[in-house]
Amino acid sequence: MSRNRRAGIHSAVPGPVIVPHADAVIEGFEAGYRMGWRDGACEAVLRHTALPVARRRSVRAIYVPQGFQAIDEGVSHALAETVKELHVIPAEQMAEQALLIRPDFVFVLNGLHVFPENHLAQIDTIRAAGIRTIIWFADDPYVTDDTVKVAPHYDTILTHELSTISLYQSLGCRDVHYMPLAVHPALFRPAPAAAEYRSDVCFIGQAFWNRVELFDALAEQLAGLKVFIAGGLWERLAAFNQLKPFIRQGWLPVEESIQYYNGARIVINMHRTTEAGLDNKNGYRYPGRSINPRTYEIAACGTLQLTDIREDLVRHYQPGLELDTFQHAQELGEKIRYYLANEELRSAIAVRGLARTLRDHTYMSRMEQVMQALRYFD
Repeated sequence: MSRNRRAGIHSAVPGPVIVPHADAVIEGFEAGYRMGWRDGACEAVLRHTALPVARRRSVRAIYVPQGFQAIDEGVSHALAETVKELHVIPAEQMAEQALLIRPDFVFVLNGLHVFPENHLAQIDTIRAAGIRTIIWFADDPYVTDDTVKVAPHYDTILTHELSTISLYQSLGCRDVHYMPLAVHPALFRPAPAAAEYRSDVCFIGQAFWNRVELFDALAEQLAGLKVFIAGGLWERLAAFNQLKPFIRQGWLPVEESIQYYNGARIVINMHRTTEAGLDNKNGYRYPGRSINPRTYEIAACGTLQLTDIREDLVRHYQPGLELDTFQHAQELGEKIRYYLANEELRSAIAVRGLARTLRDHTYMSRMEQVMQALRYFD
């Protein structure tokens, strides 16, 4: 009788022993080390970075969301900590509720796309009742054909885009402010990523034509890497068949985007083209000078970001220290290879980007800037 049988141990019929290939074992250890170092460094930043604390004003407000989850959650959370009383009201009911609640102001995000046809009539009714109206445009300058119709109906205009400030002033809007977007750190934050969300290079966004041109030029340089691309219209690629295995077509939920950002070694950020007629309603041909909200969201996940350059980028981040930049596909390909081969530098830049974002670019800190611009000081 065998030793196992005498000990009461019963085993199944022996099968082949599967030994992982040595390269797979090494790759697994390397991935575990990378993610462990990064997760630990991000946790240290989260513990030791003092987040902005709201200074509550004695005002009452209504917030009207656009339907942009990442922005709406951040703004509503920060406003709730900044004002004495906040009501979040759908656009269909904003005039009715404003006349009942009588807030100090009604704060509208964007006022486009999903807003009802009587949106502007409602705003006119609210203003006629002596209630201050504020709109924060989050899509500038891509839809200026529409925003020029909306802006004159509001008392105060906030825009994240430097170039459109003069546009709204030219329409007779008297109270116009540059107000960058930000991130909601309770949503976008570092977290351990499961294996299915890990990649060497990640891009999430619609295939606007300038992005198509970039990825067509980059396709050969992505060969041999683990790549994840998500969004619509990617069939526009000339290199679609080559890149198709990397592409997940269609809209990606915010929660999944966050997991893919966390699982990536590098995330590419490419701002969309501003040219009129190319997926835009920018007949006024205003340029894009300001960074998109994705800039803050990627950084808040503690992942290295390679971004194209917008004029106001250096106001918010230090290229080479807190993220890095590229001007064309060849440079982007070179930097991808460089940072994949320099793990500690890549991680250090990513962690510094996280720290900068938490200090300066949360919606809580941005709401303090909003209150200052609106002259609510108490």
